[in-house]
Amino acid sequence: MTFEPERLGQSRADLAEELRALRKRAGLTGDRLARRCNMSQSQISKFETGKKTPTLVDVERILRAIDAPPEVVSELTALARVANTEWQNKRSSWRRGPEKRQTELASLEAEATEIRYFLPSMITGLLATPEFIRASLVHTPGDSSRIVARKLERQAALHDMSKTFTFLLTEQAARWAIVPSPAMAMQIDRLVSLSHLPNIRIGVIPTGTLMPRGPMNTFTVYDSRLATVESFTGRMVFRDPRDISEHLSIFSLFAHHAKFDEEARILLRIWAAAYR
Repeated sequence: MTFEPERLGQSRADLAEELRALRKRAGLTGDRLARRCNMSQSQISKFETGKKTPTLVDVERILRAIDAPPEVVSELTALARVANTEWQNKRSSWRRGPEKRQTELASLEAEATEIRYFLPSMITGLLATPEFIRASLVHTPGDSSRIVARKLERQAALHDMSKTFTFLLTEQAARWAIVPSPAMAMQIDRLVSLSHLPNIRIGVIPTGTLMPRGPMNTFTVYDSRLATVESFTGRMVFRDPRDISEHLSIFSLFAHHAKFDEEARILLRIWAAAYR
């Protein structure tokens, strides 16, 4: 199945319709199918009416229960993966208002207890100084002052000891200069300071580290329930457990090659000193 971002919303309705049609062709009531799948009848009903999107695992259980042929299994599992993915176009986000995006992020951070950030290109807002945040919003339409304020408000989550944060940065991300050298030195100093908080781990991957794969995208994983992947034109939100598991595996791989704690702080101090 070809991925088309504009069809992500429709794919959920398509999946619901296909599941309902498959059950009827198999001559099963919702209750009988539920018993075969070890699910509740109300859960099957929600899947078939589109009120709830089944995970890929849910779809596979249903397909096994109705003994679907291989070509149907292939098509429906592909559709399920797309249905569990959301495309958030950056232009649409701007039309809705950038502050709305900050509210959504704050909500995700409030609900999660373990958050992992992979940052291959530049520092994220939670770690940024006010000057760095302002510079990062140069290309955002409209007045950015309220967005700066919301980003700074979100940083309060870093001091919530019920949460743990792990930030993995490449050397490029830590040193990517969007503010003058003195401000970059202060920005890197902030990373050193935050790394002392007991609920925060900051890992850095120095340039020249031998790595088995490339740093393709910035991504964030919230607990084990949701992953977001950034691009220039928008972001994708993954809710399927297999997609989330894959991102956690990639994160672990990069973390294995990163420097943490005092080793990381030594490198960060060297990079800050270079800007001074």
